[in-house]
Amino acid sequence: MIWLLVLTYLVLANLPWVNERLFLMVKFASGKKSAWWRLLETLVYYFVALLAGVGYEMQYAGNVYQQDWEFFVTTLSLFLTFSVMGVIYRHQWLPMQKKVR
Repeated sequence: MIWLLVLTYLVLANLPWVNERLFLMVKFASGKKSAWWRLLETLVYYFVALLAGVGYEMQYAGNVYQQDWEFFVTTLSLFLTFSVMGVIYRHQWLPMQKKVR
């Protein structure tokens, strides 16, 4: 079951980088989403992932343990590490493919 949670984090971390819509709903008039919107969206998805983790902990442990700032810094670092694949896709793979065509 923990692998499902990790897979959820992986998907949420890469969503801002693989599509041009804001939160999968709002299409930009210019057709392109800026890097600032992608970073804001990544931060919101991080908090969604934290809520999913809290729900998982409540369901299987019965209570939520209090965490200090170190926990949140570590999980944010892990979340940003998960998003590296999407960043590489957006800023290296797509421009390379446009150059080949």
